[in-house]
Amino acid sequence: MIAQLSGKIVHISGSWVAIDVNGFGMKAFCTPTTAAGLRLGQQATLHTSMIVRQDAVTLYGFADADERDCFELVQSASGIGPKMALATVAVLSPAELRAAVAQADLKTITKVPGIGNKVAQRLVIELKDKIGVTASQGTPLTLVQAAWQQQVKAGLEGLGYSSKDADAALDRIADLAASDPPPQIAILLRAALRSLAK
Repeated sequence: MIAQLSGKIVHISGSWVAIDVNGFGMKAFCTPTTAAGLRLGQQATLHTSMIVRQDAVTLYGFADADERDCFELVQSASGIGPKMALATVAVLSPAELRAAVAQADLKTITKVPGIGNKVAQRLVIELKDKIGVTASQGTPLTLVQAAWQQQVKAGLEGLGYSSKDADAALDRIADLAASDPPPQIAILLRAALRSLAK
């Protein structure tokens, strides 16, 4: 997979750019904001996401890794393809997207062309546990914090607990998980199991 490109910008349009990487021209679709920040003939680095399909291999380029990560995250929701994901990160910054999902702000999400209320609701439901935000503060969690929640919840559900019970257990062990250094997943899982046994 191609995660990053560095080279000279040889073409810019509203929806894609071409970058010369040691004599090899790479075309990457991008948001208008990313394209506007590039200059012909200048060196640039694009953080990329490669989509492989049966009929095509397509590269998407972003000004920063956070925007690329949000692009990939949005596609993890069912029914969302790269075109709609690109439109989402074109309209909403990573911080705005995180806050909108965390606060179930459908009005903000539906600003994205092609996303109506049903799709916005699906994004909120499917991404709220992955997005890496605290709803009260609207600030990003570290990747470590986001990861422990997913792993512990998956472990609890694998043991037969409902999603609702797993979420309640995550809330009860949040203080433990926030300690420095963060505990191992196995310790957090045992703590969650103890909280459910009470």
